[in-house]
Amino acid sequence: MKIRFVMPVVVLAVLGGIAWGALRMIKATTASAGVEVPATKVKKGRVTLTVSARGELIGGNSEMLTAPMSGGGDMAITELRDAGEVVNAGDVVVQFDTTQQEYNLREAEADLAEAEQQVIQAQATSEATDEESAWTVLSTASDVRMAELELRKNPLLPTIQARQNELALEAAKNRERQALQDQKNKKSTMSAGIAIQRAAENKAKVAAQTAQKIIDSMTLRAKTSGYVNIQQNTYQNMIYYGMMLPPFQLGDTARAGMAVAQIPDLKSWEVSASIGELDRGHLSVGQKVSVAVVALAGKSFGGHVKNIGGTSGSPWDRKFECRIALDQAGPELRPGMTSNMVITLEALDNVLWVPSQALFDSDGRTFVYLQSPNGFVPHDVALVRRSESQAVITGVKEGELVAMSRPDEQNKAAAGPQGAMKALSK
Repeated sequence: MKIRFVMPVVVLAVLGGIAWGALRMIKATTASAGVEVPATKVKKGRVTLTVSARGELIGGNSEMLTAPMSGGGDMAITELRDAGEVVNAGDVVVQFDTTQQEYNLREAEADLAEAEQQVIQAQATSEATDEESAWTVLSTASDVRMAELELRKNPLLPTIQARQNELALEAAKNRERQALQDQKNKKSTMSAGIAIQRAAENKAKVAAQTAQKIIDSMTLRAKTSGYVNIQQNTYQNMIYYGMMLPPFQLGDTARAGMAVAQIPDLKSWEVSASIGELDRGHLSVGQKVSVAVVALAGKSFGGHVKNIGGTSGSPWDRKFECRIALDQAGPELRPGMTSNMVITLEALDNVLWVPSQALFDSDGRTFVYLQSPNGFVPHDVALVRRSESQAVITGVKEGELVAMSRPDEQNKAAAGPQGAMKALSK
C-alpha cells in the first residue's frame, strides 16, 4: 500500500521539477533577448558627407500684387485670374470694383470744367477792365492837353479867367493821376482774381488726376510673365478662425494693402527648405546642390546655396531655413513642387566612420558604446566630421562593434514597467 502511495508523489515531483526548469529556461531566454542591443561595426573607407533635405519649389523675386492703399475701405474683386494660369507682362490679374471711384472722377471732371470756365470769365473781365481803364487814362490825358492850351491864353485874359484856367489844368492833371492809379489797381485786382481761378482750376485738375490714378491702381497687372498664385483671404480670419483660410475668389472683398495674388519670377527658381540645426555648420553660401523634383522622376537640376536663414523650432527639433537657387530652370517646373536636395559637403578617404546615431555626447565628452567582455561600455573618441547620417571618428579600430543606442535604455525597455520603476527608485 505504501509503495502505491509513494510512486504517484515521486512522479508528480519529477514532473514539477521539469516544468520549473523549463519555465526558468524560457524566462532566461526572454530576458537575454529583451536586453539585446542593436550594434554595428566600425567601418573604414571613403566617406562622402552630404546633407539631404526636402523643400518646396518657389519662384525667386516673386511679384506680390496687393490691394491699393488709396482704394478706400472694402474693395470688391470683379475680375480674378485662375490659380496656376499663365500671364504675360501687362496682363490684368486682379480688377477691383471702381464704381465709386468713377463717380468721384466724373465729379472731379465737372469741377475742373467749371473751374476752366471761371478762368476764361476772369480773363475776359480783366481784358474789358483793362480797355476801360486805358480809355479813361487817354481821356484824362486829353483833358490835360486841352487845359494846357487854354492856359496859354492867360496873358491876354483877365486875371480871374486866367486863374480859372490854372485851376482847370490842375484838376485835369489830378484826374489823369487818379486814372493811372485806378488802372494799376484794377490790373492788380484782375491778376489776383485770375490767379485765384487758376488755383481752383489746378486743384480741380489734381483731383481729377488723383481720381484717375486711383482707378488705374485698382487694376493689378503682371509686371513679369509667370503663373498666378492666389493668396489666402486673411480678411476672413474671424469667420474661419482655427481653419485653413480659403484663397481669394471672385466677389470677395479685400482691404487696402492685402496681398491678393503672387506671380513668381520663373527665370530665377528657388527651393525653400528647413534643414536640421546639426548641419548648419557644414553649409556655406555658394555650395553646389543637386535638386530632384518629385513630380519629374529621373530628372535633377543643379543649384547652389543662396542664403542661410535663422534657426527656429522647439529645443529638441531646431531647424533653419535655407534657400537654394537653381542654376538652370526648365519649362516643366511649377511653383509648389516638392523637391529633394542633396548638398555634397566633402569626401574623405581611408577614414573610420560609424552611423551618426552610434555617436553620443555628454558632459563635454564624445563617445561610443564599445563592446567588451562586460558588455557595451562608454569609450571616448574624437569627432572629425559629422553629417546627418555618418560620423567620421578616431580612437577606435576597424571592425570593432559599437552600440546603436544606449545600453541602459535598452535594459530599461526590456525590464518593462517594473524595471523602469526600480530604475526610477534608484
